[in-house]
Amino acid sequence: MQPSSPDPASPDPREQADDLFAYAVLLRTLNRELNRSATDFAHAHGLHATDVHALAAIMDLSAGPDGPATPSRLREELRLTSGAVTACLDRLERSGHVRRVRDSADRRVVHLVYPPEARALARRYFGPLARATETARGGFDDEQLTTIAAFLRALNAELASRHETPNGAT
Repeated sequence: MQPSSPDPASPDPREQADDLFAYAVLLRTLNRELNRSATDFAHAHGLHATDVHALAAIMDLSAGPDGPATPSRLREELRLTSGAVTACLDRLERSGHVRRVRDSADRRVVHLVYPPEARALARRYFGPLARATETARGGFDDEQLTTIAAFLRALNAELASRHETPNGAT
């Protein structure tokens, strides 16, 4: 099954497959659309854009192999100061989007919990994004989706590896 192009005037994606600039434009466009959704959510709920990035990071870190997110892991992920993370978490906790929970084995450790009611709110708000993603996915067969996912994983890994060295130097 061939992907359907959202804009009939746009070039055939196969004509751009080897054009790095075309990929950059597509990725920047995707980034702008995702940022627009995050900013709209932030404004609708009295949050800063950083708060929405923090929520996404808390959700992703908590789903990862290292268990629940902590303030220090969030600080590393967002590249913020300890004070900025504390202010962000204070806003998120006051608004009911996050809870700080002490670890039962080591009370010095604080876990960041994304409560079910906050997840439900985000799920409702970002439902159109989820539906758009599912609609776009429907234009590709399983093999293509596997390739797309592999590309995104590889790109994310490459980008992340650049941040592991000082100043992004290679």
